[in-house]
This record gives sequence, C-alpha cells and structure tokens, in this order.
Amino acid sequence: MDAYVPQRKGVVRLRAAALSGRWPAWLLVIAWMLLLACLPWWVGLPLLLALAAIQVAQLPRLQRYSGMFRRALRWGLAGLLVASYLAFDIAFDHRALGLTLAMLAALAGFSLLVLLESWQDRKPQRNAAVAAASPEWSELALAPIGPADMLIELQVPHWIVLDGSANAPDGMSMLHANSCAMDGGIRVDHIEPQVAMAPGRHWLVWPMTAWRGVVLYDRLHGKLYRLRGWQLYGWHGDEAWLSRGEDQPPLAMSHVLGQDQPED
Repeated sequence: MDAYVPQRKGVVRLRAAALSGRWPAWLLVIAWMLLLACLPWWVGLPLLLALAAIQVAQLPRLQRYSGMFRRALRWGLAGLLVASYLAFDIAFDHRALGLTLAMLAALAGFSLLVLLESWQDRKPQRNAAVAAASPEWSELALAPIGPADMLIELQVPHWIVLDGSANAPDGMSMLHANSCAMDGGIRVDHIEPQVAMAPGRHWLVWPMTAWRGVVLYDRLHGKLYRLRGWQLYGWHGDEAWLSRGEDQPPLAMSHVLGQDQPED
C-alpha cells in the first residue's frame, strides 16, 4: 500500500522550535545554488533535468528524499538563471537583452517547476485496493459526525551527548564512540554518541550512524527496535513520535511499529 494512513487523528503542535537543528540543510541548498551560478549553464541544465527526471519517475527508494529534490530544483533553477544571464550578457554584449532573455528563461523554468510539483501533489497516493475499500459518498454523508480533533502537544527531545562523562542514563555504559551496552547484556551498535530519554524513562532513543534512522530500546520489556529512515520528532507522554522528513507529518511510535493495528 502506497499511502500509510495514521490511525490517530489530531493536530500535532510542537511545543518549541524543533526545526532549529536543521539549518545545515539550508546551507546545502544555498551552496548548491551558488555552485550552479558559478558553473556554465550547459553544465547546470543537465543536472536539473536529471533531478526533474527522478521526480517524475517517483522511485520508491527515493520517495523519502522528495522534499530535498524539490528544494534542489527550486534553488538550482535560481542558480542556473544567474549563470544563464551571465552567458547571455557575454554572448550578446548587451545587458538589457541578456536580462530580457534571462527573465524569459525564468518564466518558462518556474512555470514548468510549478506544473511538476502540482502534478506530484495531485497524483493519487492510494492503490486500487484501498480505493475499492473506501466507503461511498452516500455512506459518508449519512455517517455520524465524530468527536472534535484532539490537540497533541509534542515535547522536544533532549539529546544527551555521550562523551564518556557521568551523564549517561542509568544502566547504560559506553563501549566505544558508536556502541554501548545496557543492563541484561543487550548491546547497541552503529549509533551516534548521543541519546534521548522519554519523560517517563521507559524508552531510550539513539540516532543511527550518519543519522540514517533511529534505534529505540524498551527498558521495561528489554526490546530493541531499529527503524531506518525515521527520526525522533518529539515525545507525547512516554511515547515517541517519529517523522520521515520535513514534508511529512510525525506518527506515533505505536503506529509505526504496527502496535495499534487490530489483530485479525
């Protein structure tokens, strides 16, 4: 199934600015724009066309990077327009003519980009089986109105740096920079040297090396979960809420693990 519809409905509001740690992503896109502005236009244009082809293909493996590809196309197009203006100015030796051609290229380029993003947003995300199982409009019209949406406030995770000092959680010992051991003989490998703890101290979360995902440890039951592609977004009570990217809403950990699904 292409679309994974959350079972929990509500409005998610982060209690503090959770995106403050994502500023390096903006530095990367600005550097990408400056790179295309410095390169000749006939080098930057194939790169942008390749990114557009990836967006059109919508490969399942690259779906999690769709937001990054969108930003790369937007900012890369701005850099390409700067390079095109410089090329027109040199080729025609007329600043007004070069600026006019660059504006026409900007109009055409951004129009195509808007059409591409609109097509992506409007493309159906559900397969035929899910659509067939959906209720008819008449059933929805006669269905009783449910309760109002619940406002869910997420607490920003507090990351503890594991630098060998005494600030590690109880029952946890660092073996080396990317590995630790828990009480009961459980070993956690390939992690970044930092950990977040749930408000109730029931769960521990480590980011995987290179932030490729998260490792969750249930201290009460001694279970370990590795979720590649997910990042810790916040806490609601003693439950972690996870996200796959900036353009996707966070989901409760029980939903990601499938624990809120009814048993057959």
